[in-house]
Amino acid sequence: MKFQQLRGMKLGAASASAQIEGGDVAHNWNEWADKGHIKDGSSPRRANDHFARWREDIDLMHDMGITIYRLSIEWARVEPDDNAFDEEAIEYYKTLLRYAREKGIEPLVTLHHFTHPIWFERRGGFMKKANIAIFLRYVQHVVRELGDLCHEYVTINEPNVFATMGYLGGGFPPGLSSILGAGRVMSVLAACHIQAYKLIHTTREQLGFRDTRVGFAHHMRVFRAQNPKSPFQRICTRVARHWFQNSVSSAYLIGHFGIPLRNYSGVRPGEYSDFLALNYYTTTVVGGLREGREPNSPRNDLDWEIYPEGIAECAKELYRLLPRPIYITENGTCDNEDAYRARYIAEHLEALLDSNLPVERYYHWCFTDNFEWLDGESARFGLVHVDYETQARTIKRSGAFYRDLIQEDAMTEALYQRYIKDQTYPT
Repeated sequence: MKFQQLRGMKLGAASASAQIEGGDVAHNWNEWADKGHIKDGSSPRRANDHFARWREDIDLMHDMGITIYRLSIEWARVEPDDNAFDEEAIEYYKTLLRYAREKGIEPLVTLHHFTHPIWFERRGGFMKKANIAIFLRYVQHVVRELGDLCHEYVTINEPNVFATMGYLGGGFPPGLSSILGAGRVMSVLAACHIQAYKLIHTTREQLGFRDTRVGFAHHMRVFRAQNPKSPFQRICTRVARHWFQNSVSSAYLIGHFGIPLRNYSGVRPGEYSDFLALNYYTTTVVGGLREGREPNSPRNDLDWEIYPEGIAECAKELYRLLPRPIYITENGTCDNEDAYRARYIAEHLEALLDSNLPVERYYHWCFTDNFEWLDGESARFGLVHVDYETQARTIKRSGAFYRDLIQEDAMTEALYQRYIKDQTYPT
């Protein structure tokens, strides 16, 4: 492992409202949990009780030296009924952002992170082109209200995961299985992102702000054939990579649409991101028409392959398409015993530093253990342990490493000896 300076890269943390806030909120994931789709039977209704404990969590971030924080607005709180905005909910988020900024923590706000109101789902959600205008109405209201409290926005989080899991694989709500439906949703979300990109800039300019940055958070993986000598597997790998991520990169970033996406809003080729927001966790090994597996590869507790070099490979791919500052908006691992998370973080940061790419931000996923979608409370990704019964927060060893790494502004031999040297990945 190299011992080197972070060279201006800021280290922060990321979260999503439905995964931490808790509460009886009328959004699609609470309804999905009510139908029994969560592995451990848990529900976002409990989560981390962050809606009540947000001040405690921000204080803890401040104590750990974190100065950048990615969070999301819960649309179902802000607009609980069609075109009826809850000003108390807006004031809640304004108060939270104001407090974070007072603590020296700069927010990056995500406007859609997998959840939306039940009434929006009943109206067809992102399957319907007509609903683009509804999403834009919500975006404009939030951006106007937040004003000078936030100048950086992520429009959509992981549109490819949202569409693939909810409309092809059936694991996310609404639980459909249609390749055409998944393509349609990614197409509608492309229009939502590009139109929101322009709308956020226009809205903030009207308010007198000139420091706006907008992007979308792209989930990317390294795709490779299980048998590189197999022409069929190589073709399947190219098709899978294009369908899942390359088509999304081209459409959302530069307005170039190709199969399976369609240009529903007549977008012209252009540049539709002020930074490259990359979410990276793992690889996909393609064994023909099914997913393969690399023998003896390191794996996390969800059986995802650990491949640190991939984060730089994906970042380079995006940067070639559109040269912009790079934000790693999510990177982390499910490590329930916190046995190798520090090593995971250090090795991914090392890959980024060695790439010489303009990586300005690294947001660890996640700050505290949280409700992890289909796995519920059984999968722990946090730097901070949460006892869900008592809601007590305890900084993990990896959290202490992250705190010290921020303070040192470098990966040092002392940090390696203290936190990493004995850590090994499971296989």
